[in-house]
Formats: sequence, structure tokens, C-alpha cells
Amino acid sequence: MIEQFFQTGGYFIEKQEHLYLLADAILFLCFLVFVLYLFIFAINSKRTPLYTYPVAKKKYRFAVLFPAYKEDQVILDSINSFLQQEYPQELYDIIVISNQMSPETIESLGNLPIKVVEVNSDKCTKIDALQKAIEYIEKENLRYDNVVILDADNVVDPSYLQKINDALYAGCSVLQTHRVAKNRDSSVAVLDSISEEINNSIFRKGHTRLGFSSALSGSGTAFEYDLFKETIEGCNGIGEDKYMERVLLFQNIYIEYLEDVYTYDEKVRGRKDFYNQRQRWLTTQFSNLLSGIFKMPAAMLKGKWDYCDKLFQWMMPPRVLLLGFIILIALILTVLDFVASIKWWSLLLLLGITFSIAVPDYLVDKKFTRAIIAVPSLFILMFLNIFRIGGRHFAHTRHSNK
Repeated sequence: MIEQFFQTGGYFIEKQEHLYLLADAILFLCFLVFVLYLFIFAINSKRTPLYTYPVAKKKYRFAVLFPAYKEDQVILDSINSFLQQEYPQELYDIIVISNQMSPETIESLGNLPIKVVEVNSDKCTKIDALQKAIEYIEKENLRYDNVVILDADNVVDPSYLQKINDALYAGCSVLQTHRVAKNRDSSVAVLDSISEEINNSIFRKGHTRLGFSSALSGSGTAFEYDLFKETIEGCNGIGEDKYMERVLLFQNIYIEYLEDVYTYDEKVRGRKDFYNQRQRWLTTQFSNLLSGIFKMPAAMLKGKWDYCDKLFQWMMPPRVLLLGFIILIALILTVLDFVASIKWWSLLLLLGITFSIAVPDYLVDKKFTRAIIAVPSLFILMFLNIFRIGGRHFAHTRHSNK
């Protein structure tokens, strides 16, 4: 009887150990696939561009859209910056979709050579604003070849439209410019600017170097007018960039990345804004993943690898969670099973190498080293955001001219 008891206990312990090893192996394999994915595209971001675009023989007509919700502090600076374009002014119209801005701001905008579309709604999202702009263009019988989308805080270089025109003339239908931070005045802003450049290296530059489409960023984008009109009119959710990626890539429409065309974008400064912004992004990503996953088998059968690649990207955890979980698992296993922890520390090293490749040298400075201390708090905020996916959709990110 006693011998049977010990045999049963030994079997139970052996079974538990087997389950532990199996769980560790499965979890490690998942994280390894994610890290290798990032590493491969980070390495390829160092390759030379596949294409360069000569000066176009034709100048297209552009609609430049600025959705602006309560953006009194930044919109005038952004518009005045854009009006410095070297591109012929008669070939582009700036259209500000103004929502709940002050009468003084509206009056100041009215004194500039631009068009203003006024809406007044707490529930008017960026998608709603872009749809309102298309309604206005069609109602006024305006004619454009292409559309450029910018956020109210974005500023650009004088050669911006000319370089976009060159790429569109060469045959591009959709393109993403190189978004960079215009502020690094807090630890959160510094880390956000680094995150943006990692995205640029891996999901834009690295992808286009291997022949895949670039990811869209939500601003600093350009489209053929008819293509944009058709796509945005079908959007009825949140996150127009993710939605448009999903729709365009399923049609095998390539998205180009213009590395040398810069859109200067304001980064969030505080943890609360980071928390709310990332919650919105996670909800958008998860929503589009659920909407698109059912088409994945058909996409694979038809060789729509850009579409499949995009869905895989959306399955991956945010990088700060990836980093945090690998560190946590490695620390726990160091105490419980040092031998098992070695592979996790090795994976952490590979992820660190990946990030070091993806981050441009100009961002590695004293501000960066001081900002590292904020990473654990951002990991906690991102972890909490997992439980907020699908929560309230509209959370405005405040901007300032600070």
C-alpha cells in the first residue's frame, strides 16, 4: 500500500514536470518566432533601397487633409509650415477639417489660403473627419489626383510634396513617409520616438527591402485620390490606418516607404496620454485582426503574402510587452531552473541586438540613457491595456506647441 502511494506520488510529480517542460518549450517557441521575425527585418533594414525615384515629368494636383479635433495650439503652426512648400501652390489645396476649435482659431485659418470644413461633434473620429473631407470635395466638385494625410501637429520640409509627386509619378499608388519625432522633452517622448524609429526600421524599411509592403502610420501618407475615396468611404470603425492596410493589401496594392521624406510628429509626453493612446492602438489592432483573420486561408491560397504578413504582425505582442515578459520569465527561471533560463537569457540578448540594429545612432544619447528607467512603468501600463481592449474607442491625444 505504501509502495503504491509513493509510486502514485512519483507519477504525479513526473507528470507535472513533463507539463512544465512542455509549457516552457511552447512558450519559448512562440517568443522565439516573434523575436526572429523582428531580427530578420531589422537586419534587412540595413540593405540599400530597391528603388530611387527621378524627378517627375508631370506635377499632380494634391488635396492635403488636416483632421483637427481641439487642436488650437498646433494647427496654425502646422499649416504655416506646409505653406512653405516648393511645390506650385496652385497645384495643392490644404483642407482643414476643424472640429471644436475656437472661433479665434477658425478666423485665423480663414485668413490663410486654405479651405476649412467645420464639424462640431464629440464623437467625430479621424475617420469621420476624412469622410467629411471627401464629401466636401465631391460636393464642391473639386478635382485632385492624389491625397496627402497629415495630423494637426505634423510639420514637413519644403521639398515634401515634390518628393511625393516623384514617387507617385513613378507608379506608386500608396506610400508612407518617414515619421520622426519633433520633440524629445520627456522620458516617455524619448521612448516613443525610439519606438517610432524601430517601427520604421522593421515594419517599413526592412519590409520594403525584402519586397513586402510598408506599414502605414496614420499620418504622413499619400494615396491616389480615387483609391483613397473608395477605401475611406468603406471604413466604419476606428483606426483608419489599420483598416486601409487590411483592405489595400488584400487587393495586392503595394505600399511604398519613402525613407528620405520626413514627417515630423509630436510624441506623447506623459504616461496618461501614452496609456490612452496605446489602448486605442491595441483595440484597433485587435479589431482589424479579428476582421481579417477569416480571409487568411484565401489569401494564402492566392499568394497574398503581404496580407498574411500583416495579420501575423497584429498577432505579435507590443515590443515593450515582448521585452518585459522575456525578462520576467528569464528571472523566474533563473531561480527555479537555471539551466532552463539560459535559453531565455539568450533570447533576450537576440532581442537586444535586434533593437540596437533598428534604433538609429542619433537617438542613442544621454536622453536615451535617462529614459530607460521609465521602461518598467510603460510595461505595466501596456500590460494593463490588455484588459482594456475593446473599451471606449475615442481618446484624443493632446498636442501642444511647447
